[in-house]
Amino acid sequence: MRHNRIAVACAFVALGAITLAACGSGDDGGSGSDAKTVTLVTHDSFAVSKKVQQEFEKSSGLKLKILKGKDAGSAVNQAILSKDNPQGDVFFGIDNTLLSRGLDQGLFQPYEAKGLSAVPAELQLDKDKHRATPVDYGDICVNYDRKYFEEKKLKPPQTFADLTKPQYKNLLVTENAATSSPGLGFLLGTAAEYGDDGWEAYWKKLKANGVQVVDGWEQAYYENFSGAGKGDKPLVVSYASSPPAGVLELKPQPKEAPTGVATGTCFRQIEFAGLLSNAKNAEGGKKLIDFLLSKSFQEDMPLQMFVNPASEDAKLPEVFTKYGEKIDDPQTLAPEKITENREQWIKTWTSQVVK
Repeated sequence: MRHNRIAVACAFVALGAITLAACGSGDDGGSGSDAKTVTLVTHDSFAVSKKVQQEFEKSSGLKLKILKGKDAGSAVNQAILSKDNPQGDVFFGIDNTLLSRGLDQGLFQPYEAKGLSAVPAELQLDKDKHRATPVDYGDICVNYDRKYFEEKKLKPPQTFADLTKPQYKNLLVTENAATSSPGLGFLLGTAAEYGDDGWEAYWKKLKANGVQVVDGWEQAYYENFSGAGKGDKPLVVSYASSPPAGVLELKPQPKEAPTGVATGTCFRQIEFAGLLSNAKNAEGGKKLIDFLLSKSFQEDMPLQMFVNPASEDAKLPEVFTKYGEKIDDPQTLAPEKITENREQWIKTWTSQVVK
């Protein structure tokens, strides 16, 4: 099971310094680009198949160098600090929880990518200026262990409100919103659902109903969740793409995934790419952004990073359509609202739920 990739998870938010290392088909490890090289700066969950990377290099005549950091939060911070002398040409992996910070700091220069017409308008959060190009999206949702609920003859929860009901007491584990992307996404989902005046009261109910908080996704999913290991919690905050990821290497593949998704508990994350301000190879960077929206890359991405392609022209692999859940009405928040409130929300949440 390649959950290290679906954990675009741990990729999105955690704090700290970053060390970028060259990987992929770059030369040795230096940063920056020349006219024959284009450099992509990204987080540690970025993945692309060798075949698709070679396709880009052949069609563009450029060598692609990939500089991976740790999580996206620290990668964004580092990119902002080095924006006057960027380490590459394109940054991939800034998401809607961090987008306003990057745009306000002048991280990207405008570029309207080819293929953007196939991307739904609701994913184009910077459609007036085209500084950030949507590449993929995923939904943070509560997952449940089907076997547990079948054995208990208990209907799995489907909404945020369900999670506070007595029958689900002591069943949920979530990640720390201050240190984990899915933990933050779940907090943002409750803020979107209950509003500025209601989310704190919701979390008081959730705490009274025995929610457990752990540091990160891997601990929650593999150590505490009964659907993926030996844990005793049949509910976990994870991704809508976790069920298909969980069956990918099972042989024979089951009729349905062992885990399900509470579709009324989802918060949508959108990942963007942008042409870095002061990029040394801006023309090469534009070709790379175009390629990130190409059918080849968009159709390669789901089984590389377990996210959904932004382009409606891309076809999902069968494992996604057979075992995944299509989330029609996820919770969302404007990037500006997230930027304005994120730190205070996390601080309040920490004092109320963790301490």
